[in-house]
Amino acid sequence: MIIMAPILLILLGATEILQADLLPDEKISLLPPVNFTIKVTGLAQVLLHWEPNPDQEQRNVNLEYQVKINAPKEDDYETRITESNCVTILHQGFSASVRTILQNDHSFLASSWVSAEVQAPPGSPRTSALNLTCTTNTTADNYSHLRPYQVSLHCTWLVGTDAPEDTQYFLYYRYGSWTEECKEYSKDILERNIACWFPRTFIHSRGRDWLVVLVNGSSKHTTIKPFDQLFALHTIGNDEQKPLRKWFLFVLMATICLILLILSLICRTCHLWNKLFPPIPAPKSNIKDFFVTPNYEKAGSTETETEVISYIEKPGVETLEDSVF
Repeated sequence: MIIMAPILLILLGATEILQADLLPDEKISLLPPVNFTIKVTGLAQVLLHWEPNPDQEQRNVNLEYQVKINAPKEDDYETRITESNCVTILHQGFSASVRTILQNDHSFLASSWVSAEVQAPPGSPRTSALNLTCTTNTTADNYSHLRPYQVSLHCTWLVGTDAPEDTQYFLYYRYGSWTEECKEYSKDILERNIACWFPRTFIHSRGRDWLVVLVNGSSKHTTIKPFDQLFALHTIGNDEQKPLRKWFLFVLMATICLILLILSLICRTCHLWNKLFPPIPAPKSNIKDFFVTPNYEKAGSTETETEVISYIEKPGVETLEDSVF
């Protein structure tokens, strides 16, 4: 058994080396995916879908896919499934590529890329809304147990520099799977919408999803180019929940300090302090007691009796007197 153990280890090591060198020696040819499509599924949301190449040689290997976002912002990631959701702005268009990959600790193989794209929406240049800004405000909702906090949304923007005077803008927001159109607008002197107010939304006060806002428009003279933007909720406005929490902690600490102060005063007034925490007696001096000579005297009468105890010390020692009545 002792001799067989090293032999088994050598065999296992050789097996690992052979498996590591399997891919380069056999020169596996990877084929790109097929039927790659990009479909817009919502505001600032697309679905990437592809299928494995039917001519791909099947072996006992796990194929993966590398996805590369080309526009509007470059990004890449790997996945083992054949579809992927992506949240991104779309007013500049969207394009992506995907390829088949096979990798391990010793080698990396990849097929050629296949690409697809979504064209930018039509519209005249410089007609889209400018400086889109949105803020959320969270308030307590005492009438709902499922959602104790209500989130409102307020957005403002400027009219495009080349937008005609009859341009009218419209705003939509998406949070999760919910999309809603604005109903309350503020207008400029030409009656163009330049701000929107949602007193109640389906935005979760503590959610982590992206808030997507889209502003499109219409005009009799030209096509207004839409504009969309992504907002991270925990970076866009005032949250009234935080000040309330700070005030609650402040009042709680002040109340605790006041209660402790009142209890301390009561204890001192009722002499409870000395009963709960009696003073520690000082140690008695045995040397001084050695030189003290007690002398007892009694004086009596028909009504009272008084006992006097005097202590007379030897010469050179300080005299102490104590009387008990």
